[in-house]
Amino acid sequence: MNIRKWLGGGRDSDSVSERQSLRYATVFILLLGVVSLFADMSYEGAKSISGSYLKTLGATAATVALVSGFGEFIGYGWRVVSGHITDRTGRYWTIVLVGYAMNLLAIPLLAFTGDWYMVAILIVMERMGKAIRAPARDSMLSHAATKTGRGWAFGVQEALSSVGAMIGPVSIFLVFLAGGDYSMAFLLMGIPALLTLVVLYYTYRKYPRPQLMEPSKPMEKAVLPRRFWLYALAAAFMAAGYIDYPLVAYHVQNHALGDEMIIPLLYALAMGADAISAMVLGRLFDRGGPKVLLLVIIPAAFFPVMAFSDSMILIAAGMGLFGLGMGAQESIMRAVVADLAPVGRRATAYGYYNTVFGMFWFVGSLALGMLYDISIPAMIIISVGLQMVSVPLFLMFLRDKTA
Repeated sequence: MNIRKWLGGGRDSDSVSERQSLRYATVFILLLGVVSLFADMSYEGAKSISGSYLKTLGATAATVALVSGFGEFIGYGWRVVSGHITDRTGRYWTIVLVGYAMNLLAIPLLAFTGDWYMVAILIVMERMGKAIRAPARDSMLSHAATKTGRGWAFGVQEALSSVGAMIGPVSIFLVFLAGGDYSMAFLLMGIPALLTLVVLYYTYRKYPRPQLMEPSKPMEKAVLPRRFWLYALAAAFMAAGYIDYPLVAYHVQNHALGDEMIIPLLYALAMGADAISAMVLGRLFDRGGPKVLLLVIIPAAFFPVMAFSDSMILIAAGMGLFGLGMGAQESIMRAVVADLAPVGRRATAYGYYNTVFGMFWFVGSLALGMLYDISIPAMIIISVGLQMVSVPLFLMFLRDKTA
């Protein structure tokens, strides 16, 4: 479908009303949000039990941290390659479709595994798929967001994503409640995976050229500014200290703090907090800019203090703070990248940003997972400390007005 024809028809498209343009962009953003809803229902549902599943197969805490951390490293690190390819070829949809297919088909295959190393391979495959499609998807979203406000666009996308990330773990809880096992749970996650691909293909047919919603500026520099790299470094320290959920799930099961069925519900709680915070923070970002991040970084940094306690009430509260931080990472922190990068380098910027983020996440996850087996208090102190390092770096970023 031709965007100019949809907006007003042929040569008269330049005079189309802002209302029509806004509606066109809004529908596209919502469709991408529905794609994220079904996708997260699938892979976040699987993620909610991956840590406990690995433990049942004989994996240690360090192994769980290594698998989840390396998966995130691949999921972020490969994006620099995918981002470059996207900007060089302009084949947004091809890259997105391939990435989502790989991302989601790995989930039901987990039902047929019986060894932790096969689970690890599929987890890495799923993360690789996400790495392939993320820069292109975020670039398309950022183009449409020029019409609606980037905070709102990324906030809506993350909110719908988080709704799916709630439904997935709750569905797995119901499978366990009905007497099902891990294999049945992973097979169930194949249904939203299929729905994701159906909605994604429909969106592609309806919006074949989303990049046209944000034309390049003639005098725009094609380089990433110094502020971009300072911002990426600040986000990286936040990532280094942000303990991934599989280790929390391992902690709950390892200390017999609750029934196995509680584990996906805790993740659903975190994703609920993620959805709410993404919407609220998105609106605040459009009004107040990136300084809104300071409202999130400090409280979210302390989630390990509660999440690794011996009280289920405190763990649940910790999951609320965990979701708050994730809501910021997946909404307004992505929106800032779009504001810092020129149109022709948008996918590349997302690639670099996520590669730096993922490298620090991997090293931090591995180190913190190894520390868990040695001293949980030491792990908590280092986790919080690493995240707090990001605060002065964010302040430097806010004060730096140079290009």
